[in-house]
Amino acid sequence: MPAIVKLQLSLELLAEAISSLDLTEKRQLQELIEQQIFEAEEALYEDDAETQAEIQAVRAEYSDGESVTIDEYLANWSTPSL
Repeated sequence: MPAIVKLQLSLELLAEAISSLDLTEKRQLQELIEQQIFEAEEALYEDDAETQAEIQAVRAEYSDGESVTIDEYLANWSTPSL
């Protein structure tokens, strides 16, 4: 089982540590941070009443035929004849 280490760094020290990484390591770190940001934002959206209301409104529009998905639009779209 891998060891878990928790430590606190100032933002300045963290920036210095990141600066010492090579490009591949920086990209790996970027991917990790972006994934964690995405997950945190998703969790916020799931708990946000306004977002939930908007989702329900859009679902109702789809159910009522007022809106179409991009896939439906593309399937029904035809190129104009020249």
